[in-house]
Amino acid sequence: MDLEPEPIEKKDPFAALRYREFRSYISMRFFFTFAYQMQAVVIGFHIYHLTKDPLALGLIGLCEAIPAISIALYGGYVADKSEKRGLLLKIFFAVFLCSAIMLVSTSRQMHGYVPTSYIVPIMYAMVFCIGLARGFFGPATFSLMGHIIPKKLYPNGSTWSSSSWQMASILGPATGGLVYGFFGITATYIVILTFIFIALICIFFLKKHYPHYIPKENIFQSVSVGLKFVFKNKMMLGAMCLDLFSVFFGGAVALLPVFANDILNVGSEGLGFMRAAASTGAILTMLLMTRFSPMNRPWRNLLIAVVGFGTSIICYGLSKSFYLTLFFLFCEGAFDSVSVIIRQTIMQLLTPDEMRGRVSAVNSMFIGSSNEIGALESGLTAKLMRTVPAVVFGGSMTIGIAVITWFKTKSLTKLKLNDIHRRSQ
Repeated sequence: MDLEPEPIEKKDPFAALRYREFRSYISMRFFFTFAYQMQAVVIGFHIYHLTKDPLALGLIGLCEAIPAISIALYGGYVADKSEKRGLLLKIFFAVFLCSAIMLVSTSRQMHGYVPTSYIVPIMYAMVFCIGLARGFFGPATFSLMGHIIPKKLYPNGSTWSSSSWQMASILGPATGGLVYGFFGITATYIVILTFIFIALICIFFLKKHYPHYIPKENIFQSVSVGLKFVFKNKMMLGAMCLDLFSVFFGGAVALLPVFANDILNVGSEGLGFMRAAASTGAILTMLLMTRFSPMNRPWRNLLIAVVGFGTSIICYGLSKSFYLTLFFLFCEGAFDSVSVIIRQTIMQLLTPDEMRGRVSAVNSMFIGSSNEIGALESGLTAKLMRTVPAVVFGGSMTIGIAVITWFKTKSLTKLKLNDIHRRSQ
């Protein structure tokens, strides 16, 4: 593997970006995430427009989470033993096809052929298929990143990778809401398909051959090895559990269409800005973290960030002002970005190269689908408790989870990044 660009200074904030493969990698993530986030806004707002039921928003998350969780361990096994570029091409083509079907089924030209009562089930079905693709996408990209930059640059690489994701999460929801509001759903899906296609093209700029795991045991034994590795590592397991439960109870972002439509009365355009506010906080914080790393006491800082995340959720749920809500969503994204960088760096440092796909698969079962399961929890509690109490409840539970985790893992709060790195040797 060729990892020898020009010399890099120790504190160079652009260190990871000096690798051509890494630039192709984050470009791919950016364009795909842009399309994915646009689609999330469109699906949520369109289904709520058709059903007027907050529980229907939670079911979107369930439709994606069930296949993603079910296929995750197999997806990790496949990611470890497969040629990464070819696997990503198949994944992106599948997502492109699902989005094309949603474009056709929701377009005005198909109104005479596709009854309105069929549109929501079709969209749920396509979300289910995208969930299957995502079960392979997470392990494949996690495994790939471990091969395109040196281990010493994992913190910097995680920051830039997450920054590209968050930048797309700013532009995607805002673009989705604005294009949907001004030009309609068909134009929005055309933009979505365009960006998925660009992401697919970026894959061709990655190398065709990266080291991959050649299994000597059957799939069940191979998956079992990955599971045992995760459950024996206290820090890795703790980080996964912390995120699982905090995001499960803090998945109030799924209820943003209700706030936009019924509470703040700002429509789809306002929804786009609300979705983008959290990402704006995240991207600005991540850019700061290229200079000021949160890894001096990573576990302590992770717990502080989760408490801030939960507090921001409570404040946004209680807010009656659109601009104040944007501020609290901005803070939510800022705290969440600190958590993301710390967790990704810990995962990259502690995972052996030959296990990256399988460990990422376990991680996706804990974390990757916690947003969707959290969306279901938020939709269900909003149905039972009403929207604002549901959001306040979720934020309070998130803080409670962080406090319990602190009591259980006090010894980890003293560790520095070098201590974690030594554990990975």
